Amino acid sequence: MNEPELKVLVVDDSAMNRRSLSDMLGKIDGVRVVARAANGEEALRLVHSAEPDLITLDLEMPRMDGFTFLRILMAKAPRPVLVISSYAQKENVFKALELGAADFIAKPDVLAPTDEHIKNELTQKVLALRAVRRVKPAFAGSAPPALPKVPSPPHSVPRAAVVIAASTGGPSALMEIMSGLPADLRAVVLVAQHMPDKFTRTFSERLDRGSRLRVREAEEGDKLAAGDVLVCPGMKSMELRGTMMDPTIAIVPRTDEDRFVPSGDRLFRSAATIFRRRVIAVVLTGMADDGTEGCKAVKAEGGRVLVESEETSVVFGMPRSVIEAKLADRILPLHQIASAIAEEVRALDR
Repeated sequence: MNEPELKVLVVDDSAMNRRSLSDMLGKIDGVRVVARAANGEEALRLVHSAEPDLITLDLEMPRMDGFTFLRILMAKAPRPVLVISSYAQKENVFKALELGAADFIAKPDVLAPTDEHIKNELTQKVLALRAVRRVKPAFAGSAPPALPKVPSPPHSVPRAAVVIAASTGGPSALMEIMSGLPADLRAVVLVAQHMPDKFTRTFSERLDRGSRLRVREAEEGDKLAAGDVLVCPGMKSMELRGTMMDPTIAIVPRTDEDRFVPSGDRLFRSAATIFRRRVIAVVLTGMADDGTEGCKAVKAEGGRVLVESEETSVVFGMPRSVIEAKLADRILPLHQIASAIAEEVRALDR
């Protein structure tokens, strides 16, 4: 049976961008642009009259900006929103994700309908969001509060590696998890969030403000210490090198074998090689199956695998793949994952 038609509302104050996005969306099978709006006020009216299934949203607009629109939309008529924002608006993108947007695409200032990179990314994300399950904001419209850091001994060797893979819906999920991890976590946390380059440093800084742990974007040669959270740079992958007593980070370019970057599979496999049974792999919301092959390596070494449940996943593709492969030790809603990570790390010292 064919899937029902996906109706899309395009919201952007640039007439050229509205046309370009509409042209790109019109070429996706099963997708139809039902309305276009130049600002948030017009978009709210069209949400009720056109009843779109999905909204593409610019953030900087006159009369009513994208943030105000998102707050009202999520309170009154929540549905999936894909933010289309320029590279210069990194902080704005993450604010929009906290307000409930499901994902984002970074665009140039002038969007041409012939831009193949944007067209391919738009197609991939629109089709993934067809299966969106949760559209409520993680932080109810406000950034997570800044949490105090508790100093830890310098270069304290981590007792375990917590490796996390996420895609669509991941930024908000990671914000919630980082806010719940304890300051005395005796592990290093390594994150592979599918994200374009130039955004992961800003994302890391935002995670750091809402975490008791020290969060930063990973760099080549970084030493790993307990209480550190390292986020893989966008459009690259992160692997572990060395030994468990002296582990370091390698940042590697995308290869032809990498379907997704940053790659959860590559991170998980390398962590299993170094930390063996002392790896806790976490697979969060996201499309497709990144992380499944890596979880096989983790399980082969005696490590543990935690998976986000369907009830809280924005897109259940990555978690479902791990569950169907019978690799998940625990299947948990998002709000239980931080405490479960802490439990698993403590259990390794028993």
